[in-house]
Amino acid sequence: MAAVLDVGCHSALLAVVRRRTGGGLKPVFSYKARLRLHEALDRRGRIREAGITSVQRAVAEATAAARFGCPSAVFPFATSVIRDAPNRDEIIARVARATGTRLRVLPGEEEARLAYVAARQWAGSGTGSLLMLDIGGGTVEIASGRGEQPRSTLSLPLGARRITRDWFPAGTLPSAGRLQEIREYLSHALGTVPDLPVASRNGRVVACSKTFEQLAELAGAPCPDMKPHAGQQLTLPQLRRWIPVLAAADPALLTQLPGISRHRAGQSLAGALVAEALLSACGAKSVDICPWSTREGLLLERLGTASAAPRNDLPLVG
Repeated sequence: MAAVLDVGCHSALLAVVRRRTGGGLKPVFSYKARLRLHEALDRRGRIREAGITSVQRAVAEATAAARFGCPSAVFPFATSVIRDAPNRDEIIARVARATGTRLRVLPGEEEARLAYVAARQWAGSGTGSLLMLDIGGGTVEIASGRGEQPRSTLSLPLGARRITRDWFPAGTLPSAGRLQEIREYLSHALGTVPDLPVASRNGRVVACSKTFEQLAELAGAPCPDMKPHAGQQLTLPQLRRWIPVLAAADPALLTQLPGISRHRAGQSLAGALVAEALLSACGAKSVDICPWSTREGLLLERLGTASAAPRNDLPLVG
């Protein structure tokens, strides 16, 4: 059995799993505490007092839940919203004092590696070349390879929340000129990345994030129960048809669109623009939507289900 506590921008999620017969993950227990850290960020990306208090509360609740549902040691980690915050060390120290749980933060490249491990397991052993794309709030993770471990990993500061903060003043609708500026910025940022992985002719491109999943639902792709090999897909032409709709929509009404959740609505346009730029730069016409990402990669390795042995010495930031 393995357990992780994933503290992100929108929630703190405790997940406990065991190895499924034949491979994969079998859920045993989960607990989610809602967070809204995007509402607690200042212009520099610092998490304000109310946000720190909410993290303390969420971690305390998840830790208490773990005592009942989790006989295994829990690996607690925080994603980029805390990792990249200028007051990260203060947040981690205060959460540790208040809850007894010290959050760990992984380098972006390690998050990319783990997401690739999860995507590879989800895609199946018959998959050859694999390109993994993951749009987070603060960063974008990219990994590629042909084996159980990626050959290359990247983490870039182009997440949907970051682009929203830097390019879209609150409550305003972007002009056509502004959209073109952002597209040019993203194209240049990705075009100047040394050795950016590209989709291979006979390979598979997999997207591992809620951003891609919600865009696929918005674009009208089939939305099955997300079992492995379910085949939910998002294409570049679909994205390009929906970007003008997102850009013209009243921000207060975005949640009425299919797939757009309330807590991600404000960054949905930026997420679509980043997804468009990623697919274009990597030469991908479409992506398969994978429900697994960094968290599942951690669980797989701690169970020993992935090819790498479970690791208790994961590299840390700072």
